[in-house]
Amino acid sequence: MKISQVYAYLNELSPFELQEKWDNSGLLLGEMSQEISQIALSIDVDEKLIDSLEENTLLITHHPIIFAGLKQLEFNKYPANLLRKMIRKNISNIAMHTNFDQTHLNDYVVTEVLGLKIAQKDGFVAYVDVDEDFDIFAKKIATSLKLDYIKCVKTKKQVKRVALTTGSGCSLMRSIKADCFLTGDIKYHDAMEAKSINMSLIDIGHFESEHHFAQILEKHLKNLGLKVIIASSENPFTYISNQHSIT
Repeated sequence: MKISQVYAYLNELSPFELQEKWDNSGLLLGEMSQEISQIALSIDVDEKLIDSLEENTLLITHHPIIFAGLKQLEFNKYPANLLRKMIRKNISNIAMHTNFDQTHLNDYVVTEVLGLKIAQKDGFVAYVDVDEDFDIFAKKIATSLKLDYIKCVKTKKQVKRVALTTGSGCSLMRSIKADCFLTGDIKYHDAMEAKSINMSLIDIGHFESEHHFAQILEKHLKNLGLKVIIASSENPFTYISNQHSIT
């Protein structure tokens, strides 16, 4: 099967035109006429993942390996070091990032992972109506995402309206119409801003909230007649507690 055929299927499933202007989803490495022998799915690209793949594999990732403009390719630096290995093995790459967030990923995390019901959708943001003690709600989120701890900004004792964006969504904070926002990569100054506008935050992790990408897409690709494998990259972070190492 040619990459063009897979691309057309993916575009119908989650149109690439939905991606944000700053995003770089689409075919990033390879050519449309290229024949492939299998598809691999992963949230990211790392060296261990590339080494594990067969030649002529189409790697479909959530995050684009080429994000900002490349001015040079120095093979001892990221991402050129990975791109060189991929080219040598004839591994092509399609990224499905912000388009897939809108059409599939956020909905899946809310309904299938957290077991909640979406009350409203607004682009990247899924809204949920709950009426629960904040601490109890936060612990339920941690359990559902299999997090050993959860970082929060607590401004209210009760949670009623919740908004969720997977990945890194704090840039959307001012537009959120909820009293609690679930997203990843919450920084110190994000927390200070949230407190100033009386909004609670729950950090659901970037990798932890988005690594379901491969699992979701695999179900849709099974009918293409190609071998599809989940070959997810590893979380780049290691979490250390006082008692033991958490990976």
